[in-house]
Amino acid sequence: MINIELKGGVIKEFEENITPAEIAKSISMGLYKNCCAAMIDGAVCDLRTPIAKDAKVELLTFDDEDGKKAFWHTTSHILAQAVKRLYPDAKLAIGPSIDEGFYYDFDVPAFSAEDIAKIEAEMKNIVKSGIEISRFEKDPQDAMKLIEEMGEPYKVELCAEHVGKGEPISFYKQAEFVDLCAGPHLMSVAPVKAFKLTNCTGAYWRGDSKNRQLCRVYGISFPKASMLEEYITRREEALKRDHNKLGRELELFTTVDYIGQGLPIMLPKGARIIQLLQRFVEDLEQKNGWQLTKTPFMAKSDLYKISGHWDHYRDGMFVFGDPDSDDEVYALRPMTCPFQYQTFLNRGRSYRDLPMRLNETSTLFRNEASGEMHGLIRVRQFTISEGHLMCTPEQLEGEFEHCLNLAIYCLKTLGLYEDVSYRFSQWDPNDREKYIGTPEQWDEAQGVMKKILDNLGIEYKIGIGEAAFYGPKLDIQIKNVFGKEDTLITIQIDQMLAEKFGMEYVDRDGVKKNPYIIHRTSIGCYERTLALLIEKYAGAFPLWLAPVQVKLLPIADRHLDRIYEIKKSLDEMGLRVEVDDRSEKIGYKIREAQLQKIPYMVVIGDKDIENGTVSIRHRKDGDLGSMSLDAFMSLLKEEIDTKAIK
Repeated sequence: MINIELKGGVIKEFEENITPAEIAKSISMGLYKNCCAAMIDGAVCDLRTPIAKDAKVELLTFDDEDGKKAFWHTTSHILAQAVKRLYPDAKLAIGPSIDEGFYYDFDVPAFSAEDIAKIEAEMKNIVKSGIEISRFEKDPQDAMKLIEEMGEPYKVELCAEHVGKGEPISFYKQAEFVDLCAGPHLMSVAPVKAFKLTNCTGAYWRGDSKNRQLCRVYGISFPKASMLEEYITRREEALKRDHNKLGRELELFTTVDYIGQGLPIMLPKGARIIQLLQRFVEDLEQKNGWQLTKTPFMAKSDLYKISGHWDHYRDGMFVFGDPDSDDEVYALRPMTCPFQYQTFLNRGRSYRDLPMRLNETSTLFRNEASGEMHGLIRVRQFTISEGHLMCTPEQLEGEFEHCLNLAIYCLKTLGLYEDVSYRFSQWDPNDREKYIGTPEQWDEAQGVMKKILDNLGIEYKIGIGEAAFYGPKLDIQIKNVFGKEDTLITIQIDQMLAEKFGMEYVDRDGVKKNPYIIHRTSIGCYERTLALLIEKYAGAFPLWLAPVQVKLLPIADRHLDRIYEIKKSLDEMGLRVEVDDRSEKIGYKIREAQLQKIPYMVVIGDKDIENGTVSIRHRKDGDLGSMSLDAFMSLLKEEIDTKAIK
């Protein structure tokens, strides 16, 4: 017999090798039917997993993040089974769960809308049949033989990577359909009561444009039809806020095919918002003791070889020249750290020079895979509020807190603070080729960072294998309107690159030592931040960020002289003002200004000129009545100075 600790610390005794599914069934059939996966001693496991010793077991339902993933992963197999039934020549690639839903990649001609409808109908037939799902394992050689017999070349490639490890390889079977898969999966297809295939796109095998392009089908699923209906409603609202749509409608940015994917053009209004963000961050950093640098956009490969980027990041860089020749090879910078280190190295340093805080509004270049790029969220050229801080070990905790507080202040000012989460990104000791340094150095760096985060009371998730190749990091995560999570701000601890570059300072005891380095951003990538702000505010930016703050609307041509007098006063105040002097009705002009999300409208008619007032409309609050121009200007000044969010 073994002891199983369940939710709430309840301990029950069961026979050895009992499975989580059997445990759930012993508690109630309702729980069993709702179970999607299990957590055994902190590891996510399949419900069919035998438990051979005392353990802590958490039964996961669709309400749990890992439960959702198992549910969605099962639905991806239902999708694949339907495709194989309808299109037997289709070749299977991969079908994981993602942040919201799932996808499966197929080697087939692109599916049409009619094809997708047929696939959905066949998926419904599969779910209706209530097929039981079973799991089995084979040793690597037998697994390879089975997959070869199935005629699935992409699965053969995946299986081959595990053959040398000697571990059993798992498969899942539902009726005639068998798939190579680590799981976990539901016990049957029956719980998948509601689903929808949401998109069909192209995707390169393994995200490499040199490989064959596959057909990727996205979907979402739920245990209740009402949940799908709620999702569709949320998605419709998300589509209204999608920065790709709104950003173009509001003329903030555009893209051009013959310029290239991931290379957006900032139109005047979008460029103005980014300029305002940059000025805000640069002024804020200056007040907080950061020193501005300006470094080259490219460098010889020699620099990146010292830092380690050449060995660990070269595939993500734009390289000029032949790396195998004797000629000089250059690369556009994917980050600024090795350049900014030269400021520290410019002369000898002592502990009195530390902390040294160096910042830069950096334009960076990363060779993102075409399938990964999305609007302004992920691009190939971007600008970032980058900084690197050199300090003593004693200063590390205080300086890390300083960097985090600066980032939090920026998030609160922009209204994004409530939308973020934190991830403590650590190294994967089982993937040594990905990282530099010794296990002892990583243990020390991660221990220091854990102590700092715990002392600051930061609630975080741990991301194994998500660290930079030279050190752990705190990633501040945020989701776009479609639920896709990206990193907005990063703060990293690095105790390795200083030694590689020979960065030293003379300490109080007269001994030369390597400084700790903190890599950080205050607001992250400006393009990504702009995308998130468009979606957050549906294009209706706070007054201080609005590209046009006030629209002046004369009721008739005879009011134009007064309109331009007001414009001159507002221009002198530094406001961004436009006049709509078209011969259109005032109601039409107001609606146009509303559609352009302009915060304030000033309407001038005969009565305003007679009384020396201005009639004010707000895009959200509507008619604010009449007031003196001075009173209106004071209202604007206070809202801008406080960076109020309305």
